[in-house]
Amino acid sequence: MKTKITLLIAVVCLAFNFGAAQSNEEDMNTLSIFVEYAKAKNYDAAYQPWMELRQRNPRFNRAIYVYGEDILEDKIEKSQGSEKVTYLNDLVKLWEERGTYFANKTPKGEYMAKACQLMYDNRSALKKTDAQLYQCFDEAYKADKSTFTNPKSLYTYFSLMVDLYDAGQQPAQALFDKYDDVFEKIEDEVSNYSDNLNKLVAKEDGGTALTRKEKSYKKYYESYLSAYDQISGSIDSKLGERANCATLIPLYNKDFDQNNQNAVWLQRAAGRMSAKECTDDPLFFKLVNAYHNLSPSANSAYYLGILKDKEGNSSEALKFYEQALGLETDNFKKSKLYERIGDKLKNKGSYGKARNYYSQALNLNPSNGRPHLKIAAMYNSSANNCGTDNFSKRAVFWLAAQEAAKAGRVDPNLKSAAAQTATSYNAKAPQRSEIFSGGRAGETIRVGCWIQRSVKVPNL
Repeated sequence: MKTKITLLIAVVCLAFNFGAAQSNEEDMNTLSIFVEYAKAKNYDAAYQPWMELRQRNPRFNRAIYVYGEDILEDKIEKSQGSEKVTYLNDLVKLWEERGTYFANKTPKGEYMAKACQLMYDNRSALKKTDAQLYQCFDEAYKADKSTFTNPKSLYTYFSLMVDLYDAGQQPAQALFDKYDDVFEKIEDEVSNYSDNLNKLVAKEDGGTALTRKEKSYKKYYESYLSAYDQISGSIDSKLGERANCATLIPLYNKDFDQNNQNAVWLQRAAGRMSAKECTDDPLFFKLVNAYHNLSPSANSAYYLGILKDKEGNSSEALKFYEQALGLETDNFKKSKLYERIGDKLKNKGSYGKARNYYSQALNLNPSNGRPHLKIAAMYNSSANNCGTDNFSKRAVFWLAAQEAAKAGRVDPNLKSAAAQTATSYNAKAPQRSEIFSGGRAGETIRVGCWIQRSVKVPNL
């Protein structure tokens, strides 16, 4: 038993950067006792020795806070009423103490947001108002935006702002500003995770198997990207019609004169009107030109392209879109621009050009599967026009299915949708009986028109 305790102390001290100069035998023994209980998930037995050490020497070892979180969460789960409230408040206090004694290992944004989320999830028991909870999240965001990254907490933060707006406690401009703040933060996180995932996707596509560690990281990146994708949609749904043209146009008209030298305000206002399809209003023209004159950027050039498209001048629009691409230096944002331009060309029926832009988007961000699905959709729409006979026309559906399947392979958010889409396209392609009767198994068919791709007939 003595040997076991000695080894346990050694492991704990190593794991939590324990300094021997700070140690004493009583604290070390207490530490080993509660850690052993906590590792065995016997949190009731761990509670007393843990609390003794926490009160006696709170800076002794970070294990006090790592295992203390598990101990208190267990107490919270098993308790009710005033007893539960006591444990909830103590967990918030524990995170505050951790920040005091182990600041370098306690990112402010992360732990302050955890405390706010705990209070939000238990707001009825703790009798917290929306205003108090929003202030909590707002302080966490402003204290350390870089580590305020939890998807659930980002959504809660924005959701509270919407609730306060609906209650008449926040103005419309504050709501839209917070939407932009949170959405830009999500985009930054998606960009970071996508960049890391793209490296692993490129390695796999190159034929090199991932190591066990890399596979673990890949799942981790995909999990977070899936979570951010989900809350992005939830945030848009929560905002809903509160940001429609009827609200935006009078608001931005009223504030234009005082903000016509504010590049951030102009960019956000133009972006919001573009996103909500308010581009026909003369205000959009004013916003875009003021923004471009003040601070020429990829965004302002893109919006000018939108204006030219509205005028029916597609060639001039494309020049501005290309200018936007030339001004953008961030590969993730440039990838989004390529995809947006591809969308506009696709909607006009310029499928060949659209595919070129989608391909560029994929080159810059290969873990985004949406362009694959859009290319597949264009193949699907063109089947009747890109073959010499019924069989070769329907062979185009194999191309569409292959492209759709790629989306599911690279993008964790699209696995289900991509699989269903690929199945539907394959169902429209020539079936086994037709391949057999025509003797065309294994044949390579060259698809003409704008597609200019080859597809191999499946072997039976």
